[in-house]
Amino acid sequence: MLMSPLAQARRAAAWALATPGRLALAAGAVLTLAGVAGLLFAWSGIYNIAASRGHLKVVDHLLRFGMENSVRGRAPDMNLPTQPDEDRIRLGAGHYHAGCAYCHGAPGTPISPVAAKMLPPPPDLKDKVGLWKDGELFWIVKHGLKYAGMPAFPSLERDDEIWAVVAFLRRLPELDRLAYRTLALGEVEPERPSGAEIAGGGSDQEAVGACARCHASGAAPSSRLVPILQGQPAAILESALRDYAAGLRDSGVMQTAAADLTDNAIRKLAAYYAGLPRPAVQPERTDLEIVARGERLARGGDPSRGVPACLSCHDEQASPAFPRLAGQSARYLEGQLAAWRAGLNDRSPTGRIMAPIGSRLTAEQARDLAAYFASVMPARRVGR
Repeated sequence: MLMSPLAQARRAAAWALATPGRLALAAGAVLTLAGVAGLLFAWSGIYNIAASRGHLKVVDHLLRFGMENSVRGRAPDMNLPTQPDEDRIRLGAGHYHAGCAYCHGAPGTPISPVAAKMLPPPPDLKDKVGLWKDGELFWIVKHGLKYAGMPAFPSLERDDEIWAVVAFLRRLPELDRLAYRTLALGEVEPERPSGAEIAGGGSDQEAVGACARCHASGAAPSSRLVPILQGQPAAILESALRDYAAGLRDSGVMQTAAADLTDNAIRKLAAYYAGLPRPAVQPERTDLEIVARGERLARGGDPSRGVPACLSCHDEQASPAFPRLAGQSARYLEGQLAAWRAGLNDRSPTGRIMAPIGSRLTAEQARDLAAYFASVMPARRVGR
């Protein structure tokens, strides 16, 4: 007697469920068949992987659904920055222009035609950032997206820099072309290179312009998270650029800026900023007791913790292999000390000196030192 297909299916299911062993055998058979079918599908080359054709709609929806849930399941939702931070926004704007605008475009500048042909095409972020929470944007910027051409942040350890990009992305939908250029480029108007310079791979003037987005030549940086370079010794500027380019110092922002610099451009940039006069800055004012503690530590160190006197290396007359700290922003200094305390930047020659010292500082000592150096008026001289 012939059985109906439904009856046959019920009988097969009953047989499979009769014993645990049969159920496992049936499941294994199904998985094996699925694997063989997938392998044969890939071997056949039936699916067209050309970016010019795009995915089937069902594949596109499945990939997007999986991506969105993967991000939301991994994004942080605790201890997130909550207040608008102009220093972070300005720092993030400079990095966005250098590392993100080519693919995602910018106000007044459309997405590159080459990037627009990627699969999937990179979105115009002015229309997309509002769809994500801050923690989700942070996770995407930090880790990137597989199969989408979205790279991870160059330095995964620098969450502070990643939050700066997120802060800028939140401001991005409000910007027109002029407001974007003010944030991302400041007053940079680099000279147009000659035809010979373009044909030869660009000019050193372009490198100066790229730095000046964050490090203005005639004034202090607009973001207090950015150091003053004018008048610093050329030796420390040159070694820092080489260390960033080689990935020996942890900074996604600076690694992006320095990676393509030639040796000649590095030397010229270092000499250029070293030869500029220090900008006029107002010493930062804070609690006098904090400044006093910072000064005692800077001058005498803390022998009980193995911390030497900071001014033995960072005084105005000290070795040109070390930076001058007087007049730098407290936010910048405290951020750099936080990186040392976290064990970062310990691979470069100067890092191997500073990392053990920085790791011995308490958070309070780092704050005190930053406040002290920010309160000191730097010498108005040209550095060499």
